[in-house]
Amino acid sequence: MKKSLMLSFAVLVCASVAMAQTYVTGSTGITGIDKLGAHNNGGRGCVGCHTPHSGARGNGGTLTGASVLTTTAITGGTNYSWSNQTNPGTSVLGNTALWGQDIGPVVNLIITQGDSGQYVTNLQTAVSSNPSVISGIVFCLSCHDGNVAKGAMMTNQSFEQAAGLLPSTYGSQPIPTLLGNDGGGTGNYQNDHPVGPSASIGALGTGLSKYLQLNSTNSAVVLNTTQPDANYTTFQANYGLPLISGHGGFAVDSGATSVGNAYVVCTTCHTPHTMSVYSSASTTNKIGGMTSGNFPTYFFINAPYNPGANTANGTKASSATQFCRQCHFSGAGGANESVGIYNISTAF
Repeated sequence: MKKSLMLSFAVLVCASVAMAQTYVTGSTGITGIDKLGAHNNGGRGCVGCHTPHSGARGNGGTLTGASVLTTTAITGGTNYSWSNQTNPGTSVLGNTALWGQDIGPVVNLIITQGDSGQYVTNLQTAVSSNPSVISGIVFCLSCHDGNVAKGAMMTNQSFEQAAGLLPSTYGSQPIPTLLGNDGGGTGNYQNDHPVGPSASIGALGTGLSKYLQLNSTNSAVVLNTTQPDANYTTFQANYGLPLISGHGGFAVDSGATSVGNAYVVCTTCHTPHTMSVYSSASTTNKIGGMTSGNFPTYFFINAPYNPGANTANGTKASSATQFCRQCHFSGAGGANESVGIYNISTAF
């Protein structure tokens, strides 16, 4: 009898470990789809964004000195030729990461974000003084702007939605993927999460600087170990801190002196290389207390993010909710732990 019980227990343990390291199709995530998903670019694959030869020209682009942003393209815009900027950097020519889209017009954009337009990023100025803007914002907008840039293969509808991969809780209207041309006013970015140097940890007003600090070389954001907050570390145990301890994360430019200088870019939340699975858990970046495993995600979110997770009638928090709480930990809509609720685990 005891042997039978021990065998049953061993089977259950093995099963639980297996469940922690994988996920199945349906409400728990996406399987059976190449992890590049939409970024397979209709079969073109990696060269939809990168080209092994000749930059944007190698991708069918017309990157010439005549690439000019007109004043009608965006409110407040100015006529600039990309080739005559003061210090545009070699990445304008597609030399950085073998980028295969014409980023010239995007570099000239002035994007205004926030409910009252309080976060303004002049990309032309920013690429000279804030190098993270190039790889973290400009590259992304060279496909996802939809206003002056319309990247290859873009249909302006979420791949997951078009392929019928979203949970049934989503509506039927197309989810736009062109941020500057999403069915509202052309060039409107106020309904998009603020990014850029003006969207810094210090300026966003989330209180996040209390929980974080810069590392010893002032080059990356890390958890505050000098004065750790017990509620925040409890949240970390329940979900994790993939945006802080994992890849991507906040942009930190040379000259930053405090965590308040770090700012949000597109790649703070997103990775271009995996649409449906997150697998960066480690001993220093535990996810739900686990040091390894594959976790479902959607929309290229660079963290566990599953809007179809089984929340067991509110006794668990969806990983899609927990993802936002990494930054929006306290205040209205904050994390359970911030108000003393400690027994709500994460449903991945």
